[in-house]
Amino acid sequence: MNLFFIHKLKIKNSQFLQIYTWLSRLVILFIIVAVYTWALQGLKVDVALLKDSFPYVTDFISRLWPPNLEVVDLAIEALVETVQMSLWGTTIGAIISLPIAVCSAHNIAPLWLRWLASFLQNAVRSIPSIILGLIFVAATGLGAPAGTLALGIYTIGYLAKFYQEAIESVDPRSIESLEVSGASWIQIAQYGIFPQVIPLGLGYTLYMFEYNIRAASVLGVVGAGGIGFELVNYIRGFEYTKATTMMLVLLVVVTVIDALSSQLRSKLEKI
Repeated sequence: MNLFFIHKLKIKNSQFLQIYTWLSRLVILFIIVAVYTWALQGLKVDVALLKDSFPYVTDFISRLWPPNLEVVDLAIEALVETVQMSLWGTTIGAIISLPIAVCSAHNIAPLWLRWLASFLQNAVRSIPSIILGLIFVAATGLGAPAGTLALGIYTIGYLAKFYQEAIESVDPRSIESLEVSGASWIQIAQYGIFPQVIPLGLGYTLYMFEYNIRAASVLGVVGAGGIGFELVNYIRGFEYTKATTMMLVLLVVVTVIDALSSQLRSKLEKI
């Protein structure tokens, strides 16, 4: 009799859990739909306007073709400058990001230091790259140096966070063994954490290098050098076919770099 009662109770509990799980998922779905509905209402999308604007979009796209190949040499030269900016900007940002990430990791840094480092990360990430470009253009003038410095600072806000998450995901047993032996938090970072996070950190750095090539083209809007500067000038001068050539050259190089860095990241993950 007792076994029958226990078996019946288990069935009821199982049914209750199924109903609870179903209701929980339904509530989550309702919340998601409500949030997206609220966001769509805030956008105030005019469907009729979008329908009427389609001919203007097609007209603008038609002006981009065919590409003007007379500026290929200039596009390649500007693109080389963009890659140089991205290389140095990523390197500067990575070097500065590393100590910030160490200071913001909860498994090695004290609380007061984590707060300061996290505040610094958030402060840098809150500044758009365009604003950084304007600041350094005002400081160094038009050209690649302003773009390089802007990319370097912009990189800190993201690589520091990526490095921090990599540090926080290490095996805690290696940290505990060093703590038991009396190692300082700097020694823990040097011998217990860095050997584990270097492959992942290099992968993040390569990804940021890819991204900075695209970001450098945007910085050209404020005169911070690179292919973006030439691209904006052609668009402002209504030379759309030349702008198309710049975009196609950028597309080819970004695609190649993306493929190469993806292979490098996959090799680093196997280390």
